[in-house]
Amino acid sequence: MKNLFYDYILNLQNRITSALEDIDGKAKFHEDQWERKEGGGGKTRVIQNGNIFEKGGVNVSAVHGPLPQSMQSYFKVEDCDFYACGLSLVLHPKNPFVPTVHANWRYFEMIDKSGNRIDQWFGGGLDLTPYYLFEDDAKHFHQVCKAACDQHHTDFYPQYKKRCDEYFWNHHRDEARGIGGLFFDYLKPNAERSIDQWHDFVTEVGDSFLDAYLPIVEKRKDMPYEKHHRDWQEIRRGRYVEFNLVHDKGTLFGLKTNGRIESILMSLPPHVQWRYNHEPEKNSPEKKLVNVLQHPKDWINS
Repeated sequence: MKNLFYDYILNLQNRITSALEDIDGKAKFHEDQWERKEGGGGKTRVIQNGNIFEKGGVNVSAVHGPLPQSMQSYFKVEDCDFYACGLSLVLHPKNPFVPTVHANWRYFEMIDKSGNRIDQWFGGGLDLTPYYLFEDDAKHFHQVCKAACDQHHTDFYPQYKKRCDEYFWNHHRDEARGIGGLFFDYLKPNAERSIDQWHDFVTEVGDSFLDAYLPIVEKRKDMPYEKHHRDWQEIRRGRYVEFNLVHDKGTLFGLKTNGRIESILMSLPPHVQWRYNHEPEKNSPEKKLVNVLQHPKDWINS
């Protein structure tokens, strides 16, 4: 399974970076191949200063070795080894009317000292973080997510949409990071579904990413904007940074397993503002966004 999924994410990385370069029309991805001294490594691809994408990364990693003590405590296991591979991406567009997007698809297993696999699971998802709310964009993104889920079970979309709303929640701000999408974790083989069936589901969601995001980029990339739109984008990016550094489990896992810092922090935007006690004006487009972030919405039936 680990070889099957690793081959898939390498192919998906190529497909996504090629499509993003095509739509940007200027910037190209720069690739860094890196190795982790404890075992494994990855391919980090970063795009910067493009026509559309101010900064972004589409990274693949496959790491292995002894599971650190802190993670043993977290997973409640004895001394063992682990293997983890995944694709993680974040794209920060220049135009404030084009949303930031994040996605991740990963496979994890733990192996005892005799070489026996003791656990395995998939995780991942995709979510959208707009700076200005266009309801058509939100509905499109969620409809693509639902269509991918419905290929495997009609319960998956409402279940994983709810988890996404709960996970990407800035508790210290009491608001969502964005308008959600899908989030799932610990998809393990059970009586209802084999690990191969979970693989098919996760790859279905991965294959849907470009259909979910690129039509939105195409629609919004040439919209004119002014300085106050850009200021708002940078203020909201600050909330994005706060979530990633305070709450995100992927960031925590990378830091605790001696991951590559540049790849882990690739998700951070290049230009951010933190303004003291900033509040958007009543009835403004900015306030409309905040209202939705404070009360997650059903985008399919609204």
